[in-house]
Amino acid sequence: MLLEVCANSLASCATALREGAQRVELCSGSEVGGTTPGKETIIAALDLGIPVFPMVRPRGGDFMYTNDELAQIHRSILLCGELGCPGIVTGMQLRDGRLDSQAMRRVVDLAGPMAVACHKVFDGVPDAAEALEVLVDAGCVRVLTSGLAADAMAGARVLQQLVHQAGGRITVMPGGGVRSGNIAELARITEAREFHSSAITQRTAGADADAAEVRALVDQLSARA
Repeated sequence: MLLEVCANSLASCATALREGAQRVELCSGSEVGGTTPGKETIIAALDLGIPVFPMVRPRGGDFMYTNDELAQIHRSILLCGELGCPGIVTGMQLRDGRLDSQAMRRVVDLAGPMAVACHKVFDGVPDAAEALEVLVDAGCVRVLTSGLAADAMAGARVLQQLVHQAGGRITVMPGGGVRSGNIAELARITEAREFHSSAITQRTAGADADAAEVRALVDQLSARA
């Protein structure tokens, strides 16, 4: 079983690697839910030796983008490929809340051979089952979701349904309020194999992953493997 750490800093990336997490989603702009990190930050994170999936999101707010913003997204994706990232995390939606299937397919085509994961834009869709099929058809490898709920525990049963629907075609990765105190129960209910957490606790400054929490999350998953 795998733990991905949402890292808002190089310190969090280093902690994730040292404490046994297998991947990081690297973000900037945590105050607006995450935006594309800078080139030098991506390079430094890759140099640590942990798989880095940068978020590609040009701004906070909604996920409906202008043509200029889409062009910016595409440039960021190409840069991530040039830097050697194994994949990226992004997502686009239409005005009715559905995922923008055309834009997602374009991103997957442009990113290849990098993998493309969809972030929590998924939690704003009107129909989770339909949205999952959009991502499968587009060629995404993974979706981060709390099951369209406020957090993953609240959405655990929907997450379980999505895991069953996915049938190995795409990875459904619970995220949102995932902590060492609930990850074992989440794993039991959802049957997911990958989990996402910032691992930020009151012991940290509010932006960096807590080493003890990362280790506890990893240990909980290892016990279930």
